[in-house]
Amino acid sequence: MSKYLVNKFLFTVDRDPELVERYREDPAGTVAWWEQEQANLLLNCIAGEATTWLEFTDEERRALAGHDHVALFEMGAHPFLTLTLWIAMFERDHDEPLAMQLDYAHKLSHMSLPYPDITT
Repeated sequence: MSKYLVNKFLFTVDRDPELVERYREDPAGTVAWWEQEQANLLLNCIAGEATTWLEFTDEERRALAGHDHVALFEMGAHPFLTLTLWIAMFERDHDEPLAMQLDYAHKLSHMSLPYPDITT
Protein backbone atom coordinates (compact mmCIF):
# COMPACT_ATOMS: atom_id res chain seq x y z
CA MET A 1 0.00 0.00 0.00
CA SER A 2 1.11 3.51 -0.71
CA LYS A 3 0.09 5.08 2.57
CA TYR A 4 1.48 8.33 1.23
CA LEU A 5 -0.87 8.37 -1.76
CA VAL A 6 -3.96 7.30 0.19
CA ASN A 7 -3.25 9.89 2.88
CA LYS A 8 -2.60 12.52 0.19
CA PHE A 9 -6.00 11.72 -1.33
CA LEU A 10 -7.76 11.98 2.04
CA PHE A 11 -5.91 15.21 2.89
CA THR A 12 -6.51 16.99 -0.40
CA VAL A 13 -10.15 15.96 -0.79
CA ASP A 14 -10.95 17.01 2.79
CA ARG A 15 -9.64 20.52 2.18
CA ASP A 16 -11.84 21.26 -0.82
CA PRO A 17 -15.61 21.48 -0.14
CA GLU A 18 -16.43 20.78 -3.79
CA LEU A 19 -14.27 17.65 -3.76
CA VAL A 20 -15.85 16.53 -0.50
CA GLU A 21 -19.28 16.67 -2.16
CA ARG A 22 -18.00 15.04 -5.32
CA TYR A 23 -16.44 12.20 -3.31
CA ARG A 24 -19.62 11.78 -1.26
CA GLU A 25 -21.86 11.56 -4.34
CA ASP A 26 -19.53 9.73 -6.77
CA PRO A 27 -16.77 8.00 -4.82
CA ALA A 28 -15.53 5.68 -7.60
CA GLY A 29 -15.55 8.47 -10.18
CA THR A 30 -13.77 10.85 -7.82
CA VAL A 31 -11.11 8.28 -6.96
CA ALA A 32 -10.51 7.52 -10.66
CA TRP A 33 -10.39 11.23 -11.59
CA TRP A 34 -8.13 12.12 -8.67
CA GLU A 35 -5.72 9.28 -9.41
CA GLN A 36 -5.52 10.29 -13.09
CA GLU A 37 -5.37 14.08 -12.64
CA GLN A 38 -4.08 14.85 -9.14
CA ALA A 39 -2.13 11.92 -7.69
CA ASN A 40 1.16 12.80 -9.31
CA LEU A 41 1.09 16.51 -8.53
CA LEU A 42 3.49 17.32 -5.74
CA LEU A 43 2.12 18.87 -2.56
CA ASN A 44 3.26 22.38 -1.70
CA CYS A 45 5.33 22.68 -4.82
CA ILE A 46 5.52 25.12 -7.69
CA ALA A 47 3.05 24.71 -10.54
CA GLY A 48 4.15 22.23 -13.15
CA GLU A 49 6.12 20.03 -10.78
CA ALA A 50 4.89 16.44 -10.86
CA THR A 51 5.94 12.83 -10.79
CA THR A 52 4.69 10.01 -13.00
CA TRP A 53 4.75 6.80 -11.00
CA LEU A 54 2.17 7.10 -8.20
CA GLU A 55 -1.01 5.03 -8.44
CA PHE A 56 -3.41 3.27 -6.10
CA THR A 57 -3.46 -0.48 -5.72
CA ASP A 58 -6.72 -2.26 -6.56
CA GLU A 59 -7.30 -2.75 -2.82
CA GLU A 60 -6.85 0.97 -2.16
CA ARG A 61 -9.19 1.90 -5.02
CA ARG A 62 -11.88 -0.45 -3.67
CA ALA A 63 -11.56 0.90 -0.12
CA LEU A 64 -11.62 4.53 -1.23
CA ALA A 65 -14.45 3.99 -3.70
CA GLY A 66 -16.40 2.10 -1.04
CA HIS A 67 -15.92 4.75 1.63
CA ASP A 68 -14.46 1.88 3.69
CA HIS A 69 -12.63 3.61 6.54
CA VAL A 70 -12.09 0.28 8.33
CA ALA A 71 -10.19 -1.20 5.39
CA LEU A 72 -8.24 2.03 4.98
CA PHE A 73 -7.26 1.98 8.67
CA GLU A 74 -6.28 -1.69 8.43
CA MET A 75 -4.03 -0.78 5.48
CA GLY A 76 -2.38 2.00 7.48
CA ALA A 77 -4.22 5.14 6.38
CA HIS A 78 -4.07 7.81 9.05
CA PRO A 79 -7.28 7.64 11.13
CA PHE A 80 -7.42 11.41 11.71
CA LEU A 81 -7.49 11.98 7.95
CA THR A 82 -10.34 9.54 7.42
CA LEU A 83 -12.22 10.81 10.46
CA THR A 84 -12.14 14.48 9.43
CA LEU A 85 -13.18 13.64 5.88
CA TRP A 86 -15.94 11.30 7.07
CA ILE A 87 -17.22 14.04 9.39
CA ALA A 88 -17.41 16.42 6.42
CA MET A 89 -19.22 13.83 4.30
CA PHE A 90 -21.45 11.92 6.70
CA GLU A 91 -22.07 13.83 9.94
CA ARG A 92 -25.09 15.51 8.33
CA ASP A 93 -26.74 12.10 7.90
CA HIS A 94 -27.07 11.62 11.68
CA ASP A 95 -29.56 13.34 13.96
CA GLU A 96 -27.84 12.76 17.30
CA PRO A 97 -24.69 14.65 18.37
CA LEU A 98 -21.53 12.58 17.77
CA ALA A 99 -23.57 9.74 16.24
CA MET A 100 -21.38 9.63 13.15
CA GLN A 101 -18.18 9.59 15.22
CA LEU A 102 -19.55 6.86 17.48
CA ASP A 103 -20.50 4.77 14.43
CA TYR A 104 -17.02 5.34 12.99
CA ALA A 105 -15.45 4.16 16.27
CA HIS A 106 -17.82 1.20 16.60
CA LYS A 107 -16.81 -0.07 13.17
CA LEU A 108 -13.17 0.03 14.31
CA SER A 109 -13.84 -1.53 17.72
CA HIS A 110 -12.52 -4.93 16.62
CA MET A 111 -9.04 -3.40 16.31
CA SER A 112 -6.64 -3.74 19.20
CA LEU A 113 -3.09 -2.73 19.90
CA PRO A 114 -0.77 -2.71 18.20
CA TYR A 115 -2.63 -0.72 15.57
CA PRO A 116 -1.40 -0.73 11.98
CA ASP A 117 1.60 1.49 11.39
CA ILE A 118 0.33 4.86 10.15
CA THR A 119 3.71 6.39 9.35
CA THR A 120 4.38 7.34 5.74
